[in-house]
Amino acid sequence: MSSSGPASLQRERGPGRLEAFSDGVFGIAMTLLVLHLVAPGPGGLAGSSLGQELLSLWPSFVAYVTSFMTILIAWINHHNLFSLVKRVDRPFLFYNGVLLLFITFVPFPTSLVADYLQHRDAGTAAAVYSGTSLLAALSFNLLWRRASGKGGLLDERVTAEEIRSITRQYYVGPSIYAAALALSFVSPVGSVALCAAVAAFYALTATIASMCG
Repeated sequence: MSSSGPASLQRERGPGRLEAFSDGVFGIAMTLLVLHLVAPGPGGLAGSSLGQELLSLWPSFVAYVTSFMTILIAWINHHNLFSLVKRVDRPFLFYNGVLLLFITFVPFPTSLVADYLQHRDAGTAAAVYSGTSLLAALSFNLLWRRASGKGGLLDERVTAEEIRSITRQYYVGPSIYAAALALSFVSPVGSVALCAAVAAFYALTATIASMCG
């Protein structure tokens, strides 16, 4: 009997279509971040110059840059992960969808940080921001765990040492984001800074890896 049925087709499903779809979602999420940056109008704060009003918007710029870099690094790591994957299955599709769920949610906590970082509810805004980052990082770990598990999704040329090295790197994000969540009600600015540090860490490791490669 021929083995060209639905089960066989599912086993041979490549990652190309899923990666292309995910790239579009990442791009939309990054674009939505800029919509919260609103230029001050001519009738702004009484007696203040345009420069002063722009400086007063520093929480918006900090939130925008941090979130943009976070999504950018997530997209780069997502691309790197897919370069190791030779096929996908249903659980992998689901885990990838969960990751995209939190990626597309990032613009909302970004707007909260921009609006409330200088407000008495800054701790709550920072908690939502770091909590969202934590959930995104955990979903990324689940995606990698599925890819590197016993389902045979990775290319056979990927070594066990490479898998262990990537797994160790993926532990960093959830650990720091959890610390940022704990810090959010004590120091909201410090919490956001820790989230930025995660993006800086992965940007540095990605740069070193490309130089060594």
